[in-house]
Order: sequence, then C-alpha cells, then structure tokens
Amino acid sequence: MNVTSLHIALVSETFPPEVNGVANTLGRLCQGLRERGHRLQLVRPRQADDTAPNDDQLLLTRGWPLPGYAGLQWGQSSLHKLLRRWQRNRPDVLYIATEGPLGLSALRAARRLGIPVVSGFHTNFQQYSDHYGFGLLTRLLTGYLRWFHNRSRLTLVPSPSQRLELQRRGFERLELLARGVDGQLFHPARRSAALRAEWGLGEDEIAVLHVGRLAAEKNLQLLTRAFRQLQRDLPQQRLRLVLVGDGPLRTQLQAELPEALFCGVQRGEALAAHYASGDLFLFPSLSETFGNVVLEALASGLAVVAFDQAAAAQHIRHGHNGALATPGDEAAFIESARWLLEDPESLRRVRLNARQHAGKQGWPAIVERFESLLHAARDAQA
Repeated sequence: MNVTSLHIALVSETFPPEVNGVANTLGRLCQGLRERGHRLQLVRPRQADDTAPNDDQLLLTRGWPLPGYAGLQWGQSSLHKLLRRWQRNRPDVLYIATEGPLGLSALRAARRLGIPVVSGFHTNFQQYSDHYGFGLLTRLLTGYLRWFHNRSRLTLVPSPSQRLELQRRGFERLELLARGVDGQLFHPARRSAALRAEWGLGEDEIAVLHVGRLAAEKNLQLLTRAFRQLQRDLPQQRLRLVLVGDGPLRTQLQAELPEALFCGVQRGEALAAHYASGDLFLFPSLSETFGNVVLEALASGLAVVAFDQAAAAQHIRHGHNGALATPGDEAAFIESARWLLEDPESLRRVRLNARQHAGKQGWPAIVERFESLLHAARDAQA
C-alpha cells in the first residue's frame, strides 16, 4: 500500500448532507481518505442555508438554483478564485465529480497550473436529458462530456457496463471504481415491528419498498403500473407500497396512489430501519450509472427487482439474490416481482442471499482503490 499522504482537492456540485447517490459516494470516499491520513479540500457551491466559512478544507463558490432540486445550487464558473487558491496552496491531485460550470472552471485551472486531474462519471446525463425533454441536445451533451473527461488523467466509472458504453462513445483512460455499502448501518437487524405497525402491516404482510428521488428519470410510472398489476394478480396478499424520498413527482404520485405511504427523505438509522422493515424492493430506473440504493436494499435483506444494468447487473444473480429483467422489458420486470411474491420460500432464500452478498461489499477496499488511482494520476504527471 502506498502510504504517502496526498493533498487532494475535490470539486462537486453536491455533497452530504444532501441526499443523493453522488453525495453519498463522495461523502464515503472523503471520510475514508481522511481516515487514511490524506488532506482534503472540498470545493462546492454555497447552498441556501450554508453558514460555513471558507478555509483550507472548504472553498464555497457562487451558484444558481437548480430546477427541480429545492435548496441546491448549480455551481458557477470560478476560474480566477480557483487559480488564486491553488497558486497559494497547490493540491497534489484534483478530483472533479461533476461536469458543470464549476467543474469546467476547475479543469481549466488545473490544466493551467499543471495539476493532475481525475474525473468521475457519476450521472447519466444522456438518459436524464431524454426524460426532461432535451433529446435534441443529447448528441451535444455527449460530445461535451467526452471532451471534458478526455482531458483528465483518468475517468472513474462505477460499473463494467458503464465502462464499455463510454468506451464505445470514445471516452478514454477509463478505470473502474465500484461502490460500497455500510453493512453495519444497512442490516436486517434494523427491521422494526413498530415501524411496520405504523405502516399498517403485520409481520406476514408485504411491504413493497422504493427508495429514491421522485422524479421523471426514475421511471416511476412503471412502479405505479407494477404495483397495480401485483394487486390485481395477487388479491389474496395484503401489499403496501412504501416510498421513501421526495421530488417533483410526489404530488402526482400521491394522486395516482392514494393508499401508498410517502415517508419523505430519511437519513442514517431512520433510513436503515425503513429499508430493513420492507420485504420487496422495486427499482425500475433505467437512468443510473450505478444506483447505490440497490446495494443498500440488498444489505438490508430485501429481495430486489431491477433491470439488468448498473449496480443490479454487477451485484444480482437472477433467482439467487434478487431478480433481473432485460432493460426496458416491463412485463418481465412485473413478472419477476410476481414470482417472488407467489413463492414465499424463494422470497425467503433470495433475501438471505442478498444480505450475504452485500455484506461483503464494504467501503474500505473501495477507498483504497480510489487512493491508488489518485496516486497513479499524481505519479504519471510528475
């Protein structure tokens, strides 16, 4: 293991306590790097309720409100501010997690100062642009992302399938950095009879869970259709749909699913209890580069139904520790959920295997891999 301490600058539009997969991943990586003795400086937009001062560990920049993300800011270009800071206090290596104006200005500043850059491909903007009605911009957006990432020393991707897709589109110098899960926090032992009673469920009844942002890119219309179909096909079973998270589609979904429970954003042990108190986890999204919630659900001992891509493709063996459907095959997605609910023994076995697999996917090895890639980028620049 290379134990040389690094001074690492990390640039991101989002970071804990914000709740999303990118923020969660970056928070875990930063915590792990600090525990391993590295010095970090975080560069991010100032959020509406920020009171933290700038110092050697934090540089806040101006931002614009991000549509559909209440309270979040889209970082403005900060080239001169970054140049001044990094000329005085030069980092050994720069990690850019997001590719907006702030990330672009960081890339330009680093190239001007000769600081090695590692970038992360965290968000499938091409899929998001289609969902939000920007399909005509997809080609331009892909071209920009390719240009951006090909100017870094390395680009880190979360899954082998994502690496293959980006290679096909002309992205270069791609390295795999998987994701981990906190197996002590997300654990079946956090199952709560009291919480299930609040949901109106006894121990033998089924909580169908979804955790994530309630937004168009998450393919939640399939979640609605799947749950309705399961209710029709399995009238003898008492099913309760529980949605954890918030977003612009919440009001619409509450109108479409008046009997569903909307629990809002949950964090920490409360989130872990919500996971562990479920039984079946439906994840219909097709827009993920990874999907941290899949690993969290598996670690919590849930039977996960998902499309065969990103985290699900990497961590689920169909019929062993979850159920997979060909991407876009909605009938197969619903049939996989029906199979698990119709066969209690298969559901029990899948849930046990889910926990057994995810319990081995801890963060320490991921952080060590990240550390080695940052060292490699720094050493290649020298």
